[in-house]
Amino acid sequence: MVHTQLTPETTQPLYGEQTTLSLNNFPGPGRTFGDVPAFVRNYARVKLAAAQANHALGVLDSIRRDAIVTACREIASGDHPTQFPSALLLGGGGTTTNMNVNEVIAARATLLAGVTVHPNDHVNASQSTNDSYPTAMALTVLELAEPPLEALDELVTALENKATEFDDTRHLGRTCLRDAVSLSAGQSHRAQAAAIRRTADGLRVAVGAMRSVPLGATAVGTGLGAPDGYRELAITELAAASGLDLRPAPDLFDALAHLDPYADIAAAGARTGMTMAKVAADIRLLSSGPTGGFGDLTIPAVQAGSSIMPAKVNPAIPEYVMQLSYRIRGAAHTIEFAVSAGELELNVMEPVIVDALVTIFDDLTAAAISFARRCVNGITWHGPRREENLAGAFDSWVTLSATAGYEATTAQYRNRPAHASPISTTNDEQRSSVGALESPEASK
Repeated sequence: MVHTQLTPETTQPLYGEQTTLSLNNFPGPGRTFGDVPAFVRNYARVKLAAAQANHALGVLDSIRRDAIVTACREIASGDHPTQFPSALLLGGGGTTTNMNVNEVIAARATLLAGVTVHPNDHVNASQSTNDSYPTAMALTVLELAEPPLEALDELVTALENKATEFDDTRHLGRTCLRDAVSLSAGQSHRAQAAAIRRTADGLRVAVGAMRSVPLGATAVGTGLGAPDGYRELAITELAAASGLDLRPAPDLFDALAHLDPYADIAAAGARTGMTMAKVAADIRLLSSGPTGGFGDLTIPAVQAGSSIMPAKVNPAIPEYVMQLSYRIRGAAHTIEFAVSAGELELNVMEPVIVDALVTIFDDLTAAAISFARRCVNGITWHGPRREENLAGAFDSWVTLSATAGYEATTAQYRNRPAHASPISTTNDEQRSSVGALESPEASK
């Protein structure tokens, strides 16, 4: 019988010896386990699914099962938030994190059931850190990826809306930072939207691989210590608890030894950040000036740009996006190193992968939301130099070259008055002008 009249939170620590030891062993700065509620929540769901499966297979009695399930549901709902103080980044392959969860659930379940619930014998039954940690990790990635993907969709929409607004506004295109032909602002913004959509879709696909989970692998993928049928039943229960479409990892030994799917996520996140930064840098350059720069478009003035130069405005939001992309790429490199550090049957570097992925997802979300709402939505293509710059476009020269020839058109371009349009001439006249330009006598 579960005594549900007990309050969900307690003033006494629910965690035990293993968690306490970790506070001294891993005291470094950085996130704690409790600082990532999604990880705590999904770990509790793993324990809930395990308890349900263990009861169905005769491993766990109904009193302890009910108490563990209730404790897990409390944690998944956000109760007991102060009970997960262990460091997120720690040594030992995540064992401390697993024991932090086991100890809290066991202590709370003991209070609820009125009988002893042991963190290893009952809460951790049929499991190992080897399989429970990466399973909770995978569910956490699926959850944490939702905000950045939604934010990126918002940014794509903002760019597409801006393309529609300025579909008929032309501006000077550049290659190698030199004048080229003209194009419309709509074409520029649609290309930007397409690039961000493509990279975001790549991230979405990479994250989708996390639906394959190794629960039931126990130690190094052998399944030792778990009864027959546990793996399939536990994953079915976990899918129900999480609301996700989950499937068993096809090869348990591979799932524990090789974490390259996380490198795919890191690379996709880095590509998305780089693409966003490139778009931000382009907008920053096109808005430069207003006198000494490109001056094609204007972006919202979100804050003062100088403490000494009155009225100066800086491209603060594009620069914010660019800097976040640098940190995203650094986190992606961290994950690459961690993935490559797996040895033999297990990669124990999962904690730093979780920590780095939190950084990537948080930074992608912040960059995309700020960029869309504080910059892109307020862009106008009425920059002080857009029309002047547009006069230098090569459109008419390219058109003339198609009929008069490249060399003849080049000669006319070099002899033109500033910003003059080409004069339509015959091919013979154009060739004659080229000869005159290149002859020694003409240069005297």
